[in-house]
Amino acid sequence: MTGAAPRRLLFLVTEDWYFCSHRLGLARAAKKAGFEVAVACRVDRHGETITAAGIRLFPLALSRRSLNPLHLIAGIWRIRRVYRDFVPDIVHHVALKPAVLGSLAARLGGCRRVINAVAGLGFVFSSASLKARLLRPVMTLALRLLLDGRGYRTIVQNDEDTKTLMSRGIVSPDHIVVIRGAGVDLARFHPGPEPKGPVRVTMVSRMIAEKGVRELVAAARTLKARGIDVRVTLAGTPDAENPSAIAENELAAWAREGIVEYLGHVADVAALWRESHVAVLPSYYGEGVPLSLIEAAAAGRPLVAADGPGLRDIVRHGKTGLLVPPRDADALADAIATLARDPGLRQGYGAGARKLAENAFAESIVQTQTLSLYAILTDK
Repeated sequence: MTGAAPRRLLFLVTEDWYFCSHRLGLARAAKKAGFEVAVACRVDRHGETITAAGIRLFPLALSRRSLNPLHLIAGIWRIRRVYRDFVPDIVHHVALKPAVLGSLAARLGGCRRVINAVAGLGFVFSSASLKARLLRPVMTLALRLLLDGRGYRTIVQNDEDTKTLMSRGIVSPDHIVVIRGAGVDLARFHPGPEPKGPVRVTMVSRMIAEKGVRELVAAARTLKARGIDVRVTLAGTPDAENPSAIAENELAAWAREGIVEYLGHVADVAALWRESHVAVLPSYYGEGVPLSLIEAAAAGRPLVAADGPGLRDIVRHGKTGLLVPPRDADALADAIATLARDPGLRQGYGAGARKLAENAFAESIVQTQTLSLYAILTDK
């Protein structure tokens, strides 16, 4: 790009914390490759981190939960105004709602190069609730109308989401790209010796029901009743924008009961994995490839997860950890007990998890794949 004005890249993300945890490394790599980079998102506590990285910040109030038509129209208008002000060469939408609203704003505003990163199909496509069933055909139609096009590409994180989007006629095969996750910093998340003391089983996640929080609590009760000495730790906060968010008072009650340890938000997740023996995520949410398990794998910790899309990509049963049927608290308790009793098995699965993280989920791999996609679009 020497001798020419830098290409402009704009990320559209709902929350500043999500951008920092999942896309900040990619944004820095894009800057290093010569892009002028901006992000539009809701700004809470991470605005200074974004601007300190040399990234232009457009504060944008965009609710992930509201389906009020007036709110949606207002959101599309605000996004279009950001696109008009920044004039991006590429817009990179992250998650389903930004993909829908951002793609519509891009079409209205004349943005010709659009990437929609679908980090799992989420609540609408995974939940059996009445609300999700009613929204599913509407969302399918919206995605079918907005996600595909000559200058459009859709990034998915696992092959099963690829099949779903293609089988529903949402995205054509030549416009879909698999990039497995957000990538992990292998230097920051690295293997270390197990901590001393009782086996600590840790779940890092938003505290919402579909992540399997209640199933893990039920498993913890079962383990306690069996006399198996494990500490079950929950790290993360409720998500007020999600209809299945677990209330803080319920989380606190479990902690007072002595069933789990509830930490809330943890800033240094790498340190938390060094203090843990096993990583667990019994999610039935409709995951992409969960960053928390990728980071735990890089830290050399064995994994336990529900057997579902995206989770199977990082939890290779009998190699990096154990898979259990979704929503099966007893099977979850059995898997945790198996690892709690066998240090050698934990060590073997942890080594396998680290190797998989190095070969498939390293930040450098994800960044190279994404920058290559940018290059393909901007060369058109």
